[in-house]
Amino acid sequence: MRVLFSRRPTPVLPGLVPGIHARTRRVDGRDKPGHDMCGAAGRSLGALVLALTLAACQATQPAPVTIATRFDAKAAAFVKATGTTRIDGHAFIKKPSGTPAFAVGEIVRLVPATAYAKERFDKLFGGAKFVAATAYAKAEETDPAYVEMTRTTKSESSGRFSFENVAPGTYYVTTQIVWRPDEAKPWQGGAVYEIVTVTGKEDKPIKVILNGV
Repeated sequence: MRVLFSRRPTPVLPGLVPGIHARTRRVDGRDKPGHDMCGAAGRSLGALVLALTLAACQATQPAPVTIATRFDAKAAAFVKATGTTRIDGHAFIKKPSGTPAFAVGEIVRLVPATAYAKERFDKLFGGAKFVAATAYAKAEETDPAYVEMTRTTKSESSGRFSFENVAPGTYYVTTQIVWRPDEAKPWQGGAVYEIVTVTGKEDKPIKVILNGV
């Protein structure tokens, strides 16, 4: 019997849509023709390996988060308005080696700071501005309108990004900075966010640094 580990996809920013959570290895414990073990014994052992692996994965995944606040689309509507302010950002964190890691080609999201969003960010990030990729959590339920009432852009290879014509209001600006030393090791880095308030009276771009501090 041979146990196969599939390639794990890049982690997805936590808590935006139902089902987003930390990525774990999936195991194929089925015995195949020509393998050393076959028959009922091989299938039993394969099933045991699969069960133990899944149990270990479940044990390491954060429990789903309950969001008590109801999403109010009207309170978030300002994100779709056309303003005059530009937000220029830079997303990076420091690796254990001391070298910087940038958000390369990642989706950066501008989220209206509604009561619903505040509870989500507080709970999914555990009160911090950084959450490790191995600890990404998901909400038990997510109002689809919450995702629709956001704006997105993509970061450059340097980790820099911009939002044009932003309307007045307070926003969460969030993305992730992740990397993996090699295919056999888990993703490192994680998700970050910062809070930005736009007044509409700015005469120059608002600068924001996303580094989880």
